[in-house]
Amino acid sequence: MIDFSVTGAFLVGLMGAGHCIGMCGGLVGAFSQQLPKKASDNILLGQLKFILSYNLGRILSYTTAGALVGGSASLLSTLFSIDAYLIGMRVFAGVMMIVTGLYIAQLWSGVVQIERVGKLLWRLIGPIANKLLPIKDLKQAFAAGLLWGWLPCGLVYSTLTWAVAANSAQQGALIMAAFGLGTLPALVSVGVAARYFAQLVQARKVRLISGLILVSFGIHTLYIAFAQLG
Repeated sequence: MIDFSVTGAFLVGLMGAGHCIGMCGGLVGAFSQQLPKKASDNILLGQLKFILSYNLGRILSYTTAGALVGGSASLLSTLFSIDAYLIGMRVFAGVMMIVTGLYIAQLWSGVVQIERVGKLLWRLIGPIANKLLPIKDLKQAFAAGLLWGWLPCGLVYSTLTWAVAANSAQQGALIMAAFGLGTLPALVSVGVAARYFAQLVQARKVRLISGLILVSFGIHTLYIAFAQLG
């Protein structure tokens, strides 16, 4: 059975379109307008090749991060057998799922404050990533995606807590891959049909329903965690 966190991670990526476009859309839009001439013979195909290469790198970064944090949590729980630690992480993951759901539903934007955590790391990676611009070929687009995958993002960090709580490198990677795949429609549409996709996912009713679904996932996660304490 697919874990709720995998489904929730995909939903966060999909419905966080506005946030994703704000964080990465400028970059994707910029290099989609600066394609090499040989790729511009067919503008749509050229855009898709470069944007998909970039996003493949970005999703690989998310997947790697999920595997690292999930594997680290599994190693710690094996070495020290700290059951309370794992239960505590599941409680934290449930809370973050609720907080993220409230953000998606546009009821509370507290999750974006988490982005401050990653700003120190981005100070190191950012200058390297900027050197890749303008994008000239597909390999460069892929490399840019690998680096921009570490851009400070509250939705990414929130989803990473689920990867930690999964207590497995494989499951952690799956959760973050699902998140990355969920963001794909928004960022591919930046260079193709952003206006239409944005209107759909930004609709008040759609965001509210999606956010409440995530909140229910979070409550379910908390229920399971507290049941384990009993």
